[in-house]
Amino acid sequence: MLKSIEGIYQNGKIELLETPDLLEGAKVIVTFVPKDNFIDLSFRGINPEQAANLRARLQCFADWENPDMGAYDAL
Repeated sequence: MLKSIEGIYQNGKIELLETPDLLEGAKVIVTFVPKDNFIDLSFRGINPEQAANLRARLQCFADWENPDMGAYDAL
């Protein structure tokens, strides 16, 4: 099962914001997110109207950010 953990890259090192419950030596994939969380829509072929439509359609999934939804993680 994949697990995502936030961290901060500074001085050539990545500091995780929590300790993972994973085996030592597990493989990882690091994705760098811009500080301003800017997403270049035009680079992805999406105009602002399409992005607004997509955001509205995905709004029903916003509840998954609620801490109470963690109960579903083990299912």
